[in-house]
Amino acid sequence: MKLDIGGAETIQAPVDVLWKALNDPTVLTRCIPGCKTMTEIAPDAYKVEMQLRVAAVGGSFEGEIALSDKEPPKACSIKVSGAGTLGHGNGSARFQIEPEGSTASRLTFQGAGEIGGLVAGVGQRILSSVSKHLVGRFFTALRKEFETPVEGAAE
Repeated sequence: MKLDIGGAETIQAPVDVLWKALNDPTVLTRCIPGCKTMTEIAPDAYKVEMQLRVAAVGGSFEGEIALSDKEPPKACSIKVSGAGTLGHGNGSARFQIEPEGSTASRLTFQGAGEIGGLVAGVGQRILSSVSKHLVGRFFTALRKEFETPVEGAAE
């Protein structure tokens, strides 16, 4: 089953700061929904372990993420592949970062993937909705990385 994603998000961080965060496995581990670990296995290549729930189906996933065609600090390609109790999948995406004023950036992304196995059985429409939800959770978490705590606020 094929799956396409794409969109654009504004992040309250300068381009170079956003670029650094998107290339930091510690930040990505916190932002990628379900990501438990992200371990560098080679320059710009990482092993990931995830725990995901898609519709009523949940399970673990192991895979790899590789970054390529980098144009710091404005563009990068990403390849993902993996398998687990939910099935298997692979995909690729490209993101671009452009300044939006002096303190914000616009991140545009486009990607496609293919999935199979148990998770593919939930149907195209549901998976499309789930993928949009997971992308939304990623950007919510990424935005929180750049929020400055208000001094004196309750923790």
